[in-house]
Amino acid sequence: MVDTPTTPEPSGQVSDAVRGNWVDHLAPAATRPYLRLSRADRPIGTWLLLLPCWMALLLAMLSDGQYSWFDLWIAVGCAIGAFVMRGAGCTWNDITDRDFDAQVERTRSRPIPSGQVSAKQAAVWLVVQALIGLCVLLTFNTSAILLGVLSLVPVAVYPFAKRFTWWPQVFLGIAFNWGALLAWTAHTGSLGWPAVVLYLAGIAWTLFYDTIYAHQDTEDDALIGVKSTARLFAEKTPQWLQGFLIATVSLMALAVVLACLDRSPLSLVVALAGPWAMGWHMQWQMRKLDTEDNHLLMMLFRANRDTGFIPLLFFAAACFL
Repeated sequence: MVDTPTTPEPSGQVSDAVRGNWVDHLAPAATRPYLRLSRADRPIGTWLLLLPCWMALLLAMLSDGQYSWFDLWIAVGCAIGAFVMRGAGCTWNDITDRDFDAQVERTRSRPIPSGQVSAKQAAVWLVVQALIGLCVLLTFNTSAILLGVLSLVPVAVYPFAKRFTWWPQVFLGIAFNWGALLAWTAHTGSLGWPAVVLYLAGIAWTLFYDTIYAHQDTEDDALIGVKSTARLFAEKTPQWLQGFLIATVSLMALAVVLACLDRSPLSLVVALAGPWAMGWHMQWQMRKLDTEDNHLLMMLFRANRDTGFIPLLFFAAACFL
């Protein structure tokens, strides 16, 4: 039997990176360790940070019926900000977790524990990304700028959460969904209850998908003393995930109702179909779930990009009704 030739993986590739990603195959070699620090080879995190921003922007447009070209910039600015600030957050996470990452099979190939960059080099890269994010933030109104600066607090705290609580996913949710508050405020000029409720829905959604993600590392986490909801829930994970699913759909539906009080009944119905359809996609993940299959866990985690896109489509359609 003749062996089928295979293309060798690029040097320095992170173990859980998307195979064939542009960073490992197209980016200049000198930039690859820094792009890997930013998780540019694993774009799902950027999507999960960005989607709550776009949801909130569309709900804000539904709420006041005002659409302008600046809203397009808010959408683009949120995309740029999600990319660089997710990168900055991941770089900070890798700096603080470098000793833990070296002891976990899935993470020991990351740039710092694998020796591709030093912690000092990573710190410089963190500052560069944060400055780019600041430049984008300064184009928004004062209230949004203040919210953006305040977002640095949960971002800074999150990497340490797994050391002192079994619920680090809550801290991730607080940080990852902050864009819902910011994008709403960037459009309206002030924070509103629909944005706050959407933010809470996002936290419940984060608990759902990041518990699935965390099940990949439960054995290593137990050995090194890292806490997570995956370890806390153990065999009861499906019941907890079902609860997070219900909370996500219910809170998002409430946010839609609050945002659409002055819209037509048809617009409200179409917008409400968003969280309903999102819930069915999450239910599909529940049916597939096997906490012992790491490949499946990663696939389900990445599927949450599509989960988040579903309500966006309905919210966008409702804006025209």
